[in-house]
Amino acid sequence: MFNETLRTTDVRRIAIVGSGIAGLTTAIKFKQQGHEVTVFEKSRGPGGRLAAKRVSNGSADIGAQYFTARNPDFLPFLSAFAGDSCFAPWRARLGFQSAEGQWQAFPNEHRYVGTPRMTAISRALSAHVKVVSGTRIERLVRAGENWLPFDDAGQPVGEFDQVIITAPPAQARELLARSNLPELAAQLNDAISRVLPCWAVAVHFDENPWPHHEGMRCTDPALYWVANNSSKPGRNSENKEGAGVWWVLHANAEWTERHIDTAPAKVAEELIAAFRALTGAKAAVTDTVTHRWLYARSEGGNNPGHLWFKGQGIGLAGDWLSGGRVEGAFDSASSLVSACAESATNQ
Repeated sequence: MFNETLRTTDVRRIAIVGSGIAGLTTAIKFKQQGHEVTVFEKSRGPGGRLAAKRVSNGSADIGAQYFTARNPDFLPFLSAFAGDSCFAPWRARLGFQSAEGQWQAFPNEHRYVGTPRMTAISRALSAHVKVVSGTRIERLVRAGENWLPFDDAGQPVGEFDQVIITAPPAQARELLARSNLPELAAQLNDAISRVLPCWAVAVHFDENPWPHHEGMRCTDPALYWVANNSSKPGRNSENKEGAGVWWVLHANAEWTERHIDTAPAKVAEELIAAFRALTGAKAAVTDTVTHRWLYARSEGGNNPGHLWFKGQGIGLAGDWLSGGRVEGAFDSASSLVSACAESATNQ
């Protein structure tokens, strides 16, 4: 399953833009095939939507809250390249609101989280490949049959046979447009319209404000999802008696769009008020951390799995191409690598 052999005698130099699950999966699978791979990440470290913020007594997951493993290859891949200690089942009581506002149980399904935080998975995966962090790829320039990626300082960062872009579709379109590839950029217009923003607020309460569920999908004018971060496995320092609990509140897309430029402190205030109205919580708030996701999750539309432009040597992968879930990033990367290998064999 993971010991794939190179299907062509050519060793390709491949640049990958973005170090979320899609980028790191692509990099590992290409490296297994014997190719030279470099991952470029604009932030200080890998992760993508597997994001966490440092808070008192530990960390809080502000991006993806959990992941499923419907693809039978996903968990074995994580075990092999991240290690079993980096993720664990989250045996949470999850609820959702009916149209009448009544709480109902989520369907039974195994759900997992990174331990001790979501970023543990991406950091472990990144150890298997070359990652150049703090480097934003601004444009691609043709050099014969190869590509020269340039950073935001105007400097080339290497020469590559192929470039794989795993950034959100809006950022991918901008990169392709700046690279004089308007036809490729235009193919992302629909996908961009389906990516939704989200304000996220991590809130520390002096005691658990809602003991009935650990996570809830809300039918609310402001809130989309709320979860007891301290209930997740590996958050031991946050579960000590008297330490209080951290909850994560995600605003829905409509509310976020209306408040896209609202000050973070005001966002926190309004989402906490919405949470109190939803649950009747009285516990005191002792700390907050706020983050704005401009590209949080993708909904609806066509899900081709990946995009591979063989003639240009450019591919795109990401959860937005395969259902929008964390697991979709792995599915997308896997299908792209297979398509690249097949096209190389057929040359």
